[in-house]
Amino acid sequence: MAGTPLRSQTPTSLLVEVAKIAAPFKGQPDRLGQVATEVGQLVPVLSHDVASVIAREMDLSLTEVYNFITFYAMLSTKPHGKYTIRMCKSISCHVNGAAEVIRAVEDQLNLKPGETTEDGRFTLELCPCLGLCDAAPAMMINRKVYGNLTPDSVRAIIKNYIREDVEE
Repeated sequence: MAGTPLRSQTPTSLLVEVAKIAAPFKGQPDRLGQVATEVGQLVPVLSHDVASVIAREMDLSLTEVYNFITFYAMLSTKPHGKYTIRMCKSISCHVNGAAEVIRAVEDQLNLKPGETTEDGRFTLELCPCLGLCDAAPAMMINRKVYGNLTPDSVRAIIKNYIREDVEE
């Protein structure tokens, strides 16, 4: 997800943990994916200070780290809502009606891709591919996958999240 890096104040204790994760891979830029994924499990937002620690410990430029983070949909430089809805926009999903499904989510939650609801509960993102072409159109809410969506089925799914009637 591209955009201006978030300049938050990540607690020093977490930055120390980020450094411990990244340090063993100094001079190994091919391991950035592994490091970013592991760090992403520790901190939900790969903010400027987090990315700076990764860059320093791996001996990479901050630009290299941001290019990686912003390329992958599962990593973020911005805070997300409690529920992050990732809608697939692949060709397979597109030809199977993803545009109508995305519109249904936008209308129901009154938000556009890249936005978070005012109450901080939902973030909507579009991603290039979820790898679920056999179940297109598809989406993920946090780590839960939904496929073969229609505007009606996605409205019912979102309604369950609005009511907090879901298991993570």
